[in-house]
Amino acid sequence: MLVIALTGGIGSGKTTVSELFKSKNIPIIDTDIIARQIVEQDEPAYTEIIKLFGEKILDIEKNIDRQALRKIIFSSSKNRLQLESLLHPIIWDEVRLQLKSITAPYCIIVVPLLLENIAQIKAITFDRILVIDVPEEIQVERTESRDHCGNSVIQNIMKNQVSRKIRIAAADDIILNTDNLDSLNTKVDKLHKQYLEQAN
Repeated sequence: MLVIALTGGIGSGKTTVSELFKSKNIPIIDTDIIARQIVEQDEPAYTEIIKLFGEKILDIEKNIDRQALRKIIFSSSKNRLQLESLLHPIIWDEVRLQLKSITAPYCIIVVPLLLENIAQIKAITFDRILVIDVPEEIQVERTESRDHCGNSVIQNIMKNQVSRKIRIAAADDIILNTDNLDSLNTKVDKLHKQYLEQAN
């Protein structure tokens, strides 16, 4: 089975692209979804995160407030590394578990911070890296619209991500996501056919 890592900067459209692959019956393992699941109230990581950052990261229902946590970790590399060292082993154990049950010709693993954390991804070999690429000004515009957070927060996040140039250099395949959904679907369809051929 061909294993494709899908990555890209914040606001690039990774979720939209992964949903288009999913509509073609391609299995998707999304590390962001796994990260959300493992910090729910009945999960061990929930308690550990509160020990690290205190109850200020909780919302009124005592769930972890992702926006509050995001501000804390992207304003301090120490905080970010502490969180990553806690969550990454759990996330990648779950990815390996999910991979075992897949029988499709290829699958997509969505890894937003793939290139930032490549050394920490153990025991998984990616056959190809697919980068979803957009200019930085579009990243900012889309993220402000989607997350309703300020420009300074977005700039902090982007500073902690590798540059567009580094992403493009690491890519086996690139989707430039600056057009409409029809155009994006055409690009995904082309790659879908390519991956099926490579898997065979």
